[in-house]
Amino acid sequence: MSETLPSLNVLFLCTHNSARSILAEALLNSMGQSRFKAYSAGSSPRANQQPHPLGLQVLRSAGISTEGLRSKSWDEFAAPGAPQMDLIITVCDNAAGEVCPVWPGHPATAHWAYADPSASEHADAHKLEAFRQTLHEMQRRLRLLVSLPEEKLGKAVLQATARQLVAD
Repeated sequence: MSETLPSLNVLFLCTHNSARSILAEALLNSMGQSRFKAYSAGSSPRANQQPHPLGLQVLRSAGISTEGLRSKSWDEFAAPGAPQMDLIITVCDNAAGEVCPVWPGHPATAHWAYADPSASEHADAHKLEAFRQTLHEMQRRLRLLVSLPEEKLGKAVLQATARQLVAD
């Protein structure tokens, strides 16, 4: 009988932590069963930043819990006593290009670019569809991540594995 690995802590980063990173956190926590624990944060969330209401609406419509979701700074996860991350994934190009904190434990990193569904100047109906599309794109890639065999999730291979996950 093989020994199962402890759950992997995954941190999704974006600039404001209001849309893409929040979607990814909720999705992986919904899909990852006990193998993954997801978190999200932003490099520079605005004062009083909240998760985007259309993102929360899309998650609820998909049957995914939004309980406990909040916008937060990545500094929270670089502080003493924070959960140690195994994998950090940037989900926006701005955050990918920023100088990140030094993460305890030197986790694997990957960049999965997604267009910002909240950036549209269109009406909310158009933005809502953009949020749905982003959710589906993330869901396809996260499905690949959660279905990986345990040997692909070890620290030595996790970075290469995460970077190669492309959902067509």
